[in-house]
Amino acid sequence: MRKELIFPALAACFLTTGGFAQTDTTHVARNYSMDEVVVTGTRNETDIRHLPMTVTVIGRKAIEQSYEPSLIPMLTEQVPGLFTTQRGIMGFGTSDGAAGGISLRGMSGSSGRLMVLIDGHPQYMGLFGHPIADAYQSFLAERVEVLRGPASVLYGSNAMGGVVNIVTRKMQDDGVKTHVAAGYGSYNTLQTEATNRVRKGRFTSVVSGSYNRTDGHRDGLEFEQYGGYAKLGYELADAWDVWGDANITHFNASNPGSTAIPLLDAYQRITRGMASLALENHYGKTSGALSFFYNWGRHKIDDGYSPTEGETPLDYRFHSKDNMMGLSWHQSAQLFKGSRLTVGADWYRFGGEAWNRFIAGERDGQREDIIDEVQHEVAGYLDFRQSIGSWLTLNAGVRIDHHSHVGTEWVPQAGLVFHLPASAEMKLSASKGFRYPLIREMFMWGVANPELEAERMWNYELSFSQKLLDGRLTYGANVFYIDASNLIAVDMVDGRRMNVNTGKAENAGVEAQVAYRFNEAWTGDANYSYLHMKVPVIAAPEHKLYAGAAYAAGHWSVSSGIQYIAGLYTATGEHPRTEDFVLWNLRGSCKANRWITIWAKAENILAQEYEINAGFPMPGATVMAGIEINF
Repeated sequence: MRKELIFPALAACFLTTGGFAQTDTTHVARNYSMDEVVVTGTRNETDIRHLPMTVTVIGRKAIEQSYEPSLIPMLTEQVPGLFTTQRGIMGFGTSDGAAGGISLRGMSGSSGRLMVLIDGHPQYMGLFGHPIADAYQSFLAERVEVLRGPASVLYGSNAMGGVVNIVTRKMQDDGVKTHVAAGYGSYNTLQTEATNRVRKGRFTSVVSGSYNRTDGHRDGLEFEQYGGYAKLGYELADAWDVWGDANITHFNASNPGSTAIPLLDAYQRITRGMASLALENHYGKTSGALSFFYNWGRHKIDDGYSPTEGETPLDYRFHSKDNMMGLSWHQSAQLFKGSRLTVGADWYRFGGEAWNRFIAGERDGQREDIIDEVQHEVAGYLDFRQSIGSWLTLNAGVRIDHHSHVGTEWVPQAGLVFHLPASAEMKLSASKGFRYPLIREMFMWGVANPELEAERMWNYELSFSQKLLDGRLTYGANVFYIDASNLIAVDMVDGRRMNVNTGKAENAGVEAQVAYRFNEAWTGDANYSYLHMKVPVIAAPEHKLYAGAAYAAGHWSVSSGIQYIAGLYTATGEHPRTEDFVLWNLRGSCKANRWITIWAKAENILAQEYEINAGFPMPGATVMAGIEINF
């Protein structure tokens, strides 16, 4: 972007105000609030003070004020120890050169070691194990809960390094509310959304739709996306609810290749769908749910060709379709004073097929099969919590999990929470995480190995948090140590490269966060994480710092945040490469009247030159502005 356009845009953004540090003015406070409840750590609503694990909550207010169509970008700023990859102003794509990978404490979601959930249902079958970041849109979420550290006792394989749980939208009050928003900015980028929510008596509904597109800041980095979501619920009785929902996302993404090896004709046409049905009960001393879910995907990919490397257009297209269905049941009960026992069971069926379809030459129109595989996973678990007086909570859990191809895994965890004077908490935990080998690791491509075993890790953690000055100041810090073994890596065996269980990882780190409300108008928050990895991995920075401040009064709000990233590996091995950069973002809004809000945002104001994916330079300073209508 030309400099003569940047400063007027920034001035306009200051005048219309809103912001990034305003994301959730009680972001850190929410993590340690006396009445904060989460569902990710126990499957039932639980006061976060009694959980031994570290959980970060990003509320609906934060999501709305980010003005992002995707949930992924805000996670990097707001969750210590978590980093997500990006390659442009909008869209992550799939296949080579894709972004949207999530790493947490050095455990990578692109390797299946971090699980994304929607209402507790796993979403890991995309392309046989890849998270599909473009499917996680903001209009889905009432809030996002990020559990840092293993969650395998409750969620099984792929929750090895943690989980990102998207809790879907609800309508709490009687009435009808409609939200329509649109924004336009740099590189012909357009984002739109419309959501209608209804609650009438015992009936509730949420219906959303969106359309987003951009030309991208590089030729060949175009992106276009359509999405829709619907959720219907009914209160059968005072203690019984039933609800069902469905979500579909389709996107077209292009890949120009790296700056060193540019590509032509590289594109993806991806459709992802999700549906679920749940029956819930909520009594005074017991609560639970029985749910069914079904996820599916259809993918058409052209990996393109590089004329600079002497390549010619591919004569085939890669196709795949996958699905995952499951039944989950859990019931939680208070057996006696201060106790809580949760019993649960999961059954998953997952798999799919992949093939190449030839479009030229002698084999034009023919299909070449790659894989057609289905597997099952069944598990049962117990999670027990006992409070002793007002000063101590004991936690313990165990899961037995069986995979139809790999075998059986036992998963224990334990923790202590000390409730100290002056609104302080100290927590200690030890938990095991694991993941079964993915279908693509066992049966696809030249390095496949059907004899792979499960990966395993132990996470040890100590944390402290406190709330002071009548809740105006909250802060917390934690230290952790990860010992992982049996990791799947490519190695030479009998003269050929193949996947084997030879990898190890020793990661240790410190995470901290603080938030302070100066007065009714001004707030500030910051978080920091340090990660030491014995074996470095891509997209897991050594240092990550975010600091922001926000002002909100009357019709106006403005906020700004600065993020510092250091020691970010974009390449490892014989020629490692790291990136350090500082990003300054600014967001703002002005409520013109009861129904209309005008907003604007500027990102990378310093026009930093940096890469997150090797060979994919990120855009310089960008601006966007838009309007919201609520009625």
